[in-house]
Amino acid sequence: MPEAQSLDPPHDCPVCPRLAGFRADWGQREPDWFNGPVPVFGGSDARLLVVGLAPGLRGANRTGRPFTGDFAGDLLYETLIAFGFARGRYQARPDDGLTLVGTAIVNAVRCVPPENKPTPQEIGNCRPYLKAAIAHLPKLDAVVALGKIAHDSVTRAFGLPAARLAFGHGARHVLPTGITLFDSYHCSRYNTNTGVLTPEMFRAVFSSVADHLGSRS
Repeated sequence: MPEAQSLDPPHDCPVCPRLAGFRADWGQREPDWFNGPVPVFGGSDARLLVVGLAPGLRGANRTGRPFTGDFAGDLLYETLIAFGFARGRYQARPDDGLTLVGTAIVNAVRCVPPENKPTPQEIGNCRPYLKAAIAHLPKLDAVVALGKIAHDSVTRAFGLPAARLAFGHGARHVLPTGITLFDSYHCSRYNTNTGVLTPEMFRAVFSSVADHLGSRS
């Protein structure tokens, strides 16, 4: 596992050979796409950090901004705007003018993995950058983990065994630093199409986050 010397990996990060090769292949096919480790979106004043799994091939891997350009971003940004965690109009491109309000977004794995399935080693390799993202937020008070992989990576980033805190949609856990971790099923098209996650279920999580942050402001 590398030591993260900066907030974001270099664009040509070579640490995970499979992911680097996949990026390079898509760089040949689509040279105008971002095709690199996707950086954190949001400022250092964030009290909320949203952690996803990994960039979508035609989403963040193409646009260079987390959850931008695919279905998951439609639901995520609509929800963030509704609860005041973002302002503007989400138009699925990084120059749409949308801004985050007291919020930052990052993925547990910064590079797009084949079939959206990173290996345990790749998740571990990228964890120093998740730790760096967390350390970059001195006002951090809440984390939303989108899916079990994000949940496990967050708990490990805080020095806990993944099994210590069970993942469950709507669950909340107080981490050793006092930060509260909120769990949600990932807002992927598959989860919403199959009814695993409804927009109402997703909004309920962020309603809880808003109440939590409001009570501590």
